[in-house]
Formats: sequence, structure tokens, C-alpha cells
Amino acid sequence: MGFSKLKIPKLCEFCEKPFEAKTVSTRFCSKYCSEKQAKRQKNLAKELEEKQSFLKQSAKKIAQIQTRPYISVSEAVILFGISKDTIHRLIKSGRIPAHNFGQRLTRVSKLDLESLFTPVESPLETEEEKSDFVVGNCYTISEVSKKYKANPGTVNNLIRRNKIPTKQVGSFVYVPKRYIDEIFDPK
Repeated sequence: MGFSKLKIPKLCEFCEKPFEAKTVSTRFCSKYCSEKQAKRQKNLAKELEEKQSFLKQSAKKIAQIQTRPYISVSEAVILFGISKDTIHRLIKSGRIPAHNFGQRLTRVSKLDLESLFTPVESPLETEEEKSDFVVGNCYTISEVSKKYKANPGTVNNLIRRNKIPTKQVGSFVYVPKRYIDEIFDPK
């Protein structure tokens, strides 16, 4: 039996190092890489199976939780996907009202949690806001810093903190005059 003189340059699928394969179907540079890849595939299949079983179990629990107005902290963790520490911090700060019915029997209102974690819809841009960005109604950041003798970084921080709408044209950032005048010159 003769040996093949083929030397096909390939990359190992496990370690991604270049090697010379003797057959077209060779995928790995060594037996070690082949065995490691097989072990990795088995672990991935096992993890996927565990996730599927966990989803089936938690789907039943979530269905039960959905019907109750008050839920425990651990049920809130499952339902909203946040940590217990976050929920306890929100309870302690008073952002979520909680009822304690004994040791490890803290219950929170599901409606309060839903209202806390629902996304806030931003108002649509109105005609008034569009008219704010007309050439005569705007300052640039440098104009604001010169007029009110403020550092441009401070001006940017104030704009961000007060959620003032901006518009960038080229390298200039324009800000409506009425918002800036309200902040720097309130009368």
C-alpha cells in the first residue's frame, strides 16, 4: 500500500492552526484536536438539552405567576430577568412598594414592577421642535460657551443632563436658543 504525496494546506477546526493535510476530508491537525472537538460538541448538546428542559419548567411557572397580582422576589427574578439584589435595592429605596408577611415572605405587586420596567415612549418630534433648528433660533456650542463664559464641556454636560435636543450639521452642534437661555439666564 502506497502513501499519498498530497499536501493540502488547511486550518484545524479546533485550534485554528495551519497544517498540511494528506486527504481532502481531513478536518483536524491531530487526534488530540479531534477528540477535544468531539467533547466540545457533546457538551454543547448537553447544555442545549438542559436549557430546553429549564425553559419547559419555567414556562409552567411563568404561566402560574402571570395570574397572581402579588409575587415573591424570586418569582420576580424569573418573570423580569433581574437579580434579587436589584429588587431588594428598589424595595429599600421605596421605588417599589413591598409587603412583608414574615421571614422570607416578601411580596411585591406585579403591576408596580411592570410599570417600572416598561419602556418609556418618547414624544414624536413636533413642528415647534423643527422650527427650533432654524438658523436664527440656534446657538453652536462654542457660541454658548463664549456668551455665558462657560467651558464647552460644561455646556455639553448641561445639554445632556437637561435632555435638550441637538442637531449636528457637519462639525457644528446646534442647540435651540430658548432652552439655553432658560438654563443660563432664567428670568
